[in-house]
Amino acid sequence: MEKLVIRGDRDLRLKGEVRVSGAKNAVLPAIAASLLTSEQLRLSNIPHVKDVETILTLIAELGGSYEIAGDTVSLRVPKIRSDEASYELVRAMRASILVLGPLLARFGKAVVALPGGCAIGSRPIDLHIAGLQKLGATISLEHGYIQAQADRLHGAVIEFERKTVTGTENLLMAAALAKGETILKNCAMEPEVADLAVLLNKMGAKIDWVDEDTARVRGVKELGGATHDIIPDRIETGTFLVAGALTAGDCLVRGIVPENVGNIIDKLRASGATVETEGETALRVVGSRDVRAQDITTSPYPGFPTDMQAQFMVLLTQAAGTSIITETIFDRRFSHVNELVRLGASIEVQGDKAVVKGKTPLSGAEVVATDLRASAALVLAGLVAAGETTVTEIEHLDRGYERFEEKLRGLGASIERAGT
Repeated sequence: MEKLVIRGDRDLRLKGEVRVSGAKNAVLPAIAASLLTSEQLRLSNIPHVKDVETILTLIAELGGSYEIAGDTVSLRVPKIRSDEASYELVRAMRASILVLGPLLARFGKAVVALPGGCAIGSRPIDLHIAGLQKLGATISLEHGYIQAQADRLHGAVIEFERKTVTGTENLLMAAALAKGETILKNCAMEPEVADLAVLLNKMGAKIDWVDEDTARVRGVKELGGATHDIIPDRIETGTFLVAGALTAGDCLVRGIVPENVGNIIDKLRASGATVETEGETALRVVGSRDVRAQDITTSPYPGFPTDMQAQFMVLLTQAAGTSIITETIFDRRFSHVNELVRLGASIEVQGDKAVVKGKTPLSGAEVVATDLRASAALVLAGLVAAGETTVTEIEHLDRGYERFEEKLRGLGASIERAGT
């Protein structure tokens, strides 16, 4: 197993430019959308991360083919060889559930293992199943698999009980080929969801937004091919912005969409950092040694993203005073706390809240990455911890960050990947 070794420095100041990759959480549903058509789908600005490899392998197992050239992948699924998404692949990545709607809509049958992924709390797929049933699917759960069938899906009015990103995406894709009109209410409004809708419309779907969280989908008989640029990764954007603020650095983060990280920018400014736009696709962050404490509550977009909670927790360990982070999205997303405490942080978990007391000097130690975003947070902590920090089980990190340590080295960090 590989690990990252960081030689930290409490006086480190990251400086320079870094370019953000395409959004992992946008490319995964886009790849799943290839199942909706027999024609070629061409996606550019794809990140080279493990989750992309996993879903491409799944598409190939189902009968599709793909070619990768640089940051572009070309996919085609003229017919399927299998309608089963195996547990071996689905357990590695929860987003594999996104093949359920497209398989059912185009081929009338889908057998998908119940999903796995990061151990960050319960993430039930009940809303996916309930929505597909309203579209006319017959669904049962047998031996750990979702068994779904439908001659042809039909339109319906569906209101999600709670915001669900992958649930919204699955239902958008399924409804695109359903007979008649579907109204989806209380949709998740993350930029990645909007990006999928743009792609589906390029493929010939008829999706428009009645209001900010209500989609109208007029089903069509078939969809065609398309070419599409994946949006930049807003969580990678936020991670590098925090890295600049944490180290009192001066970093230019390029290739981004500033409006997609508005809440992150607000919280960084509240912490004492200066964040300014540089043109239309870049942000400059200048950090301060006088980090200010603040309270943060995660919530669906456009609120503060749960995927930035761990990174901000590291920043708040260096703030003067007490900060309270409330996690409202996932019920077990504080697994990184014990690892940060090993580095010297003063953090106490009280139910859905983490109380962070600063300012505490961090010192290097060996820590274990427990999930994707916790991995990035531990690396950030290692940057400002005195001495050497080793982050193990970084396969989590490789699921969602492309060349993370290389990009940090470009900003002046001392970090290397090593085998074990």
